[in-house]
Amino acid sequence: MKNKIFNLIAFVSLTTISIAQSNPIITQWIQNHSGITGRHYVQGNSTPIIDNVLANVQNVDYSTNWVYVSATGIPSYITGPFTDGNPSLAEDQNAIYKLPLNPTQNTGNSTSTFGGNIGVFINGVSLFDYRDGVAWDNSTNALCGGPGNPPCPGGPQATQSWNRDAIPAEMGGFDCAKAHPAMGNYHHHQNPSAFDLDLLVVSNICDSYPADGLYVIDINSHSPLIGFAYDGFPIYGAYAYANIDGSGGIVRMKSGYSLRNINTRTNGPNVGQIYTIPNGPNAGNQEVMDLGYFREDYEFISNSGSDYLDSHNGRFAVTPEYPSGTYAYYTTVDENHNSAYPYAVGPIFYGNVVGTSVDTINETTTNYDSSLTINTFDFSSLNLVIYPNPSQDFIAIQSNLLENNLKLELINEIGQLVLESTILQGSTLSIIETYTLYNGIYFLKVSYNKNTKTYKIIINK
Repeated sequence: MKNKIFNLIAFVSLTTISIAQSNPIITQWIQNHSGITGRHYVQGNSTPIIDNVLANVQNVDYSTNWVYVSATGIPSYITGPFTDGNPSLAEDQNAIYKLPLNPTQNTGNSTSTFGGNIGVFINGVSLFDYRDGVAWDNSTNALCGGPGNPPCPGGPQATQSWNRDAIPAEMGGFDCAKAHPAMGNYHHHQNPSAFDLDLLVVSNICDSYPADGLYVIDINSHSPLIGFAYDGFPIYGAYAYANIDGSGGIVRMKSGYSLRNINTRTNGPNVGQIYTIPNGPNAGNQEVMDLGYFREDYEFISNSGSDYLDSHNGRFAVTPEYPSGTYAYYTTVDENHNSAYPYAVGPIFYGNVVGTSVDTINETTTNYDSSLTINTFDFSSLNLVIYPNPSQDFIAIQSNLLENNLKLELINEIGQLVLESTILQGSTLSIIETYTLYNGIYFLKVSYNKNTKTYKIIINK
């Protein structure tokens, strides 16, 4: 009888753990099992500096109601430089994010997003909302808040009429991965794919300081789950199923916000007004305050199309990780894949905002180690793209977002290894320079864990 009871308890315990470990908010984090560290550029040097801080997520622990994600806030893709005079670098946040296992809709008064962290990406990097902490002070006809500006009336937590949008205002300070640090806290305000992968490239920072960002937009596939908001609901990339039941093909998720048809801003600067930055790292620079410079330039217009998102920038739909459906946010972009307001989450949360960062875990938890997960592997899931082929001076190898390293070996016709590279965990791109190679046929051996596949490469200069 004792054995039967023990077996029953063990079965129930294992079943509970199994159910918990199928929850994407536990299983989808990019855990660093190989000791990958961060890398960063400094302005004027296109060779990245290797840091001594571990990248991505270090631990995932969960209880009955919560998941705790321990992370440095440092990605495996290269950060920096920040060419607007930002003196900060991406620094170890030593963070523990506490998120709900079972998020719930807020049926009361909506909670607005706020300055600082409002979510976290699956590599442990912070998500901020649209704002950059700068607003318009009508009493002085000048910007207030942020570096180099006087404080805003009422302090940083006071409600302001016109809040500056970080995307147009701080474009010159984003690195290739579309992010920057605030006092060391490296974060994205927007879709975390590299500038040079957009259909219309609006920043040339990748020309000198290339990086790959968190994921690559694929117009033919549902975008990956890339993060979670502080209310616990998932955040996806820019493309998803056309219909909420998972049918209809793949389409771009569209923001429900558009610019207002206004020529004047009440108690704000004129549309198109030129403002000269008086202080701070951008002192002397002139900015044109066109529509879109402030968050309040936008208005929400409800649209019945299933590919249009609600006022929170999300919808309830079937996704690959949630076959029964979930509410989810999407990182919105326009037809050129440039970031589109409100960018990720907001300006109001859909759920109850109970997530936060904590100093310690004060309850009994179970550790989730993704390296122990047994998965079958299909190379087609990599969506591997190799270009150009035939090649002259280089080949670029691009894949879906990976939890482990992807080893790349270029082999000549007599079986000799001539070049090798790696797509690191949490990255999506590697470039192998081939200008030193002779013309001919080569073979690219791609290895993922214990799985390998070979692709034919032609060098023709």
